[in-house]
Amino acid sequence: MNILILGGAGYIGSVFVEYLLKNNFKVTVYDSFAYEQNTLAIYCNNGNFSIIKKDIRDINYLKKIIKKFDIIIPLASLVGAPLCEFRKEDAKSINLKGQLDLFKIIEKNQLIIMPTTNSAYGSASGEVYCDENTKLNPISDYAKHKVMVENELMQKENAISLRLATVFGMSPRMRIDLLVNDFVFKAIKDRYIVLFESHFKRNYIHVRDVCRAFIHSINNMTSMKSNIYNLGLSDANLSKKELCEEIKKYIDFDFTINEFKKDPDQRNYIVSNDKIVSTGFKAKYSLSDGIQELKKGYESINLTHFRNFS
Repeated sequence: MNILILGGAGYIGSVFVEYLLKNNFKVTVYDSFAYEQNTLAIYCNNGNFSIIKKDIRDINYLKKIIKKFDIIIPLASLVGAPLCEFRKEDAKSINLKGQLDLFKIIEKNQLIIMPTTNSAYGSASGEVYCDENTKLNPISDYAKHKVMVENELMQKENAISLRLATVFGMSPRMRIDLLVNDFVFKAIKDRYIVLFESHFKRNYIHVRDVCRAFIHSINNMTSMKSNIYNLGLSDANLSKKELCEEIKKYIDFDFTINEFKKDPDQRNYIVSNDKIVSTGFKAKYSLSDGIQELKKGYESINLTHFRNFS
């Protein structure tokens, strides 16, 4: 199959390309390379790999090429509430308008698999499991845009939405702003973390399991299409305090709890991933696997190069 990955040079895409090529797909990465990354150089000797250096907002160019692809995977996005708040106009034009324009030119026979977000559950008390039928309560512009896009996506016949948990793990295009990645970074660099609203819970998933879930969705497209799936580790619905305690098993650091300051990100939920598990998907990488991987990876790179903004 001929696959187009929009934003394929990013945190997930830079790992995902490897999985696709190993499974003998023909892969085209469409990316603006806004961070001047060189994460895909290792694949350039593969005859099944191509690169198009363009912005997702160039809809006229996309119209010219889109029909030749069997599967479209839109990874191009400004990810996370802080970055979207920092770049409001870009967030709206890329995360919302860019995706909605893309959907208009995708034909019925083309499969689209899209990462959305379980941050759309907002603040669901952190006590009751959220499944795919739980009422959404997006708090940030990032989550609100994702909900609007998902609503439009599910009007298409051949579409799958994967509501990603907070992703962690090493990638050639590294991100240290994601919660697990960030906490491990601070544990190593500062040896100290201050927690605000330490009881707030999140769900987590390794970046390589995200890639495996995309492959699983492709291989099971007939039975999985027209559906939404939470994608996270069923045993990793942890509070920020519990996450720190898990990290302390591998890294010597201290953390304290500030009872007086609120976290600007008010998400607090636990998530059921039973639906995607029922399709036969099983995550391979645990949270402890990721922490040990991050510890090893952070010892080998210049971390200041991987901040999305400052």
